[in-house]
Amino acid sequence: MGEQRMKDFKADERSNFVCHVASDDRQSAMQKHRGPAREPGVETLPLWQKVANAAAVGASYQPAEESVRLVKAAFATARLAGKPRAAGRLAQLLFDSFSQPALAGIRSAATRIRQMLYRAEPYQIDLQIELQQERNSLVVTGQLLDVSHPQVIGRDVQLTLSNCGASIINTVTNQFGEFRGEVENSGDLQLSFLGRAGKPVVILLRGVLDPLS
Repeated sequence: MGEQRMKDFKADERSNFVCHVASDDRQSAMQKHRGPAREPGVETLPLWQKVANAAAVGASYQPAEESVRLVKAAFATARLAGKPRAAGRLAQLLFDSFSQPALAGIRSAATRIRQMLYRAEPYQIDLQIELQQERNSLVVTGQLLDVSHPQVIGRDVQLTLSNCGASIINTVTNQFGEFRGEVENSGDLQLSFLGRAGKPVVILLRGVLDPLS
């Protein structure tokens, strides 16, 4: 008899019983007709209680601000890899050592270092890109300056380096606006960071150490 009456309760009423939102009368009736035996549905009550507890904890969870900024930067980089102009603005190139004639005697040597200077208002980005052949990686060092306020250095700015593939590195500028990162060499390189108003600023290089690119 108890088994038949237990079946009359709807599945959602069983869930409400676990979450303590069912009426007192219905809760009492359900408790009364559970009986000492393992009746259909009763063994799932502990599982529903765990689900309810997990949902309550998840609703109150707040990730650290630092983690949120890093994730946003990573997603911005993923979007910019396909259509950089649609998602952000490309920095303006002011100087490129590859545009200068190589010194006599080293013109046939493999080029391993590239110096570049970019402008993306109000920032100026000084870059050095070096090939580490033994690790087949690119070491990127640079400095970020806020030219609208010469006394203010671009410190604590989150930057993302990518080889436009699977290798993505997050770094941050120090108190002098300097940063460093190393990514696997795929031939391409992308650097991005969130500028003012939260819009990404992007430096995208194809054939980063190819003088003919």
